[in-house]
Amino acid sequence: MMMGIRNRLASALAVVCLMVLGACQSQYQNHGYVPPARDLNKLNVGVDTRATVDEVIGAPSASGLLSDGDYYYVKSRMRSYGMRAPEVIERQVVAISFNENDTIRNIESFGLEDGNVVPLTRRVTDSSVMGNGLLRQIFGNFGNIDPSQLFN
Repeated sequence: MMMGIRNRLASALAVVCLMVLGACQSQYQNHGYVPPARDLNKLNVGVDTRATVDEVIGAPSASGLLSDGDYYYVKSRMRSYGMRAPEVIERQVVAISFNENDTIRNIESFGLEDGNVVPLTRRVTDSSVMGNGLLRQIFGNFGNIDPSQLFN
């Protein structure tokens, strides 16, 4: 009888230890979408339009605040470990900017390295989103919103 209780207690302790060890394992989550380079290479700067981008790689889930804003494709990989807060271990951003006539002005790719946004690739243009920064471009559009168009 005493051996049966010890065996059950040892089994229960082993199960609890396995559960604790399993909870401390890193868990990874992927969020967002970035088009592959082979699809981006199908787009020509100065030639293709916003409609072409929508056909080739699809419209992004995030774009400029206005309908004529630039396109931003963002993909992140997060790691959670035990009770710690999740941390971003990988981030890719593809920014496609457009001219006034809706042709592609620039295609840029950025990555996360040591907490800094670092350009990975850049197509040749005369201006880019590098000078303004992502947040400055997004918040710079607030003054351009016409409230009368919100309810149409």
